[in-house]
Amino acid sequence: MNLIDRTIVVTGVSSGIGAETARLLRFHGAHVIGVDRNEPSLTLDGFVQADLSHPESIDAAVQCLPSRIDGLCNVAGVPGTAGVELVACVNYLGLRHLTQALLPRMPAGGSIVNVASVLGAEWPARLEQHKALAATASFAEGEAWLAGHPVDQQTCYQYFKEALIVWTLTQAQPWFLATSVRMNCVAPGPVFTPILGDFVTLVGEQRVAEDSRRMKRPAYADEIAPVIAWLCAEESRWINGVNLPVDGGLASTYL
Repeated sequence: MNLIDRTIVVTGVSSGIGAETARLLRFHGAHVIGVDRNEPSLTLDGFVQADLSHPESIDAAVQCLPSRIDGLCNVAGVPGTAGVELVACVNYLGLRHLTQALLPRMPAGGSIVNVASVLGAEWPARLEQHKALAATASFAEGEAWLAGHPVDQQTCYQYFKEALIVWTLTQAQPWFLATSVRMNCVAPGPVFTPILGDFVTLVGEQRVAEDSRRMKRPAYADEIAPVIAWLCAEESRWINGVNLPVDGGLASTYL
């Protein structure tokens, strides 16, 4: 992977997929700036502490980031066992706010990678809702839209991963045509990370039992990170606006 001297921001850098992505990017020569609520326990080229559920905290973090950024890996997220508002803010509204703020700093050839989920695969069933949310211009407008279109706690994680996929697919090509910056999604299945237990609680025992017969095992974080890193690299320069499942084939079993 050609990542030498690229400056890449990785959110959720302090654990799980974010930490593995940061390690791999640096191994391939990138300069990695981490963003997280928690202090990292790995070597980075820079770190900015931020709470991605609050636009003010995001704006403050942006002021601390470099003037040129070649890549943004939006890995940070909270599980569906958190409150609906927190899931909405971190997994969608905050992610979008940060991405919009950093896009002007990204040169032609830059890359944005959003971490979605296999649970977002049902986005076509709610496409018009997700397109309406995607059409809101700001964090505050998104919050206002959601206040008028409440999301159920039980399905909020899936809902906002669906919304993230739809926003990525609909926004990627306009941005690419205007700026030559690409944006794609990676959609993992279950992964051995600190929130795997929350994932199991979220989907329920019946779904877990069904899926366990369809898959070999949950992924390891270092099996997801190479795909994220590759989407930041020159070798993937003509891939834009896709949602790439990285789930050991789990998604294919639902056809």
